[in-house]
Amino acid sequence: MSPLLILACIAAYFFCLLLIAWFTSRGAGNSGYFLGNKASPWYAVAFGLIGDSLSGVTFISVPGTVATAQFSYLQVVLGYVVGYFVISEVLLPVFYRMNLTSIYTVLGRRLGPTAQRTGSAFFLLSRMLGAAARLYLAVGVIQLFVFDRWHVPFAVTVSLIILLILAYTYKGGIKTLVWTDTFQSAFLLLGVGLSVVFISQQLDLGPAEMIRKIAASDMSKTFFWDWRAANFFPKQFLGGAFIAICMTGLDQNMMQKNLSCRSLGEAQKNIRWFGIVVVGVNLMFLGLGVLLFQYAQAKGIAVPDQTDHLFPLLALQHLGAAAGIVFILGLTAATFSSADSVLTTLTTSFCIDILGWERDTTMTEERKTKLRHIFHIVFAVLLLLTILVMEAVADRAVIGIILKVANYTYGPLLGLFAFALMRGLQARKPGAEAVSAELHPVLTPLACLVAPVICWFLDQNSKAWFGGYSFGNELLVLNGLFTFSALCAIPKKPVKQA
Repeated sequence: MSPLLILACIAAYFFCLLLIAWFTSRGAGNSGYFLGNKASPWYAVAFGLIGDSLSGVTFISVPGTVATAQFSYLQVVLGYVVGYFVISEVLLPVFYRMNLTSIYTVLGRRLGPTAQRTGSAFFLLSRMLGAAARLYLAVGVIQLFVFDRWHVPFAVTVSLIILLILAYTYKGGIKTLVWTDTFQSAFLLLGVGLSVVFISQQLDLGPAEMIRKIAASDMSKTFFWDWRAANFFPKQFLGGAFIAICMTGLDQNMMQKNLSCRSLGEAQKNIRWFGIVVVGVNLMFLGLGVLLFQYAQAKGIAVPDQTDHLFPLLALQHLGAAAGIVFILGLTAATFSSADSVLTTLTTSFCIDILGWERDTTMTEERKTKLRHIFHIVFAVLLLLTILVMEAVADRAVIGIILKVANYTYGPLLGLFAFALMRGLQARKPGAEAVSAELHPVLTPLACLVAPVICWFLDQNSKAWFGGYSFGNELLVLNGLFTFSALCAIPKKPVKQA
């Protein structure tokens, strides 16, 4: 597939995004930017969450992992369903009752401004590192198959892509993202679905035979019962539930669009349907992975050492132009649907939680709009600089560590929210939404820093210390538990605020 054709597909795709942004951002003020004027249809939010929850790395890596990890990832996905139920029935009612723009306001009202800023800071760090690492890895595929052939530097490629993201999110924010994410989720699903169809046709498999062949493969083993292994089912399932709670329910990037729904009932309906759909979508990814390896074996194609390059290799060089176009559009959709909202939500959290806009009654809407535009651009520049640093390092192991560090930051958020909700239950009185205990301004951030460090050391030494035991996703639960325990121990002072 020629680089020019690939570039034309990407350009056409971005033209559609800019067109959607032009229609949706007209007349969008701060209310439209932050919460879509509280008018987002639940079904659009639910469908858009598919692309928002799956990065470009997921698009190319999940199919590539089935040779070594088999279908063990599905154990995590099944846990997601439980996590989404908790979000729907526990977290969303709290967020809607308190009429929030930033979910970290819960921490401010329950535990004081230090807790709110600490939670926001962990979110800002996590999302900046995570988005940069995922965007870096995904753009690297486009760079490898397109721009390297034209000798275009990586810095130019990623700068252009971030400029395009900035162009369609700058004005409309959430009001625009609800609809661009819906558009991008459609192309992501189209990319996976048509890729399955193309490979099945190449292998002369009908739908029923294709399903039987995937199910009969050794790569489709799903449940694992070695308690010491990281893929032990209870660990994966429990970890998946808490991953969903933390990385969706306690993440401003994932919840801001949910808060833009017209009512609590619609937001809950959105999360419930999303929990069902996400299982089917991930099954498609895993099934596609089996077909990719079976196709490579049938055609005598060498599997790359980095198995996440198998999908792009086959799509762009072996399956024909149609498959290549579908792959590029699907990868582009997966990459940018998970990256574009970051600029909006980082800006939101910084303005609301760090700068305290909701507590500032003197700032005019015009001033807020001007500053919002500035911060949106600042975060775009920071995202670019972070990616360029990763490119300078150019070590996949280092990038993997960065992603892991980003994931470690969700443990403190879990501990903070658990403590805030517990304090809220203890202090609840008729008609009161009061802070029940203001946390120590120094010890609170320190407690949230120490917990991930302890978990890091446990993870690195678990086999030697615990008789061959390997931590999996349950480490997130331990991280939150350590944070919660530390918060219980540090000094507090009773406070009551409106």
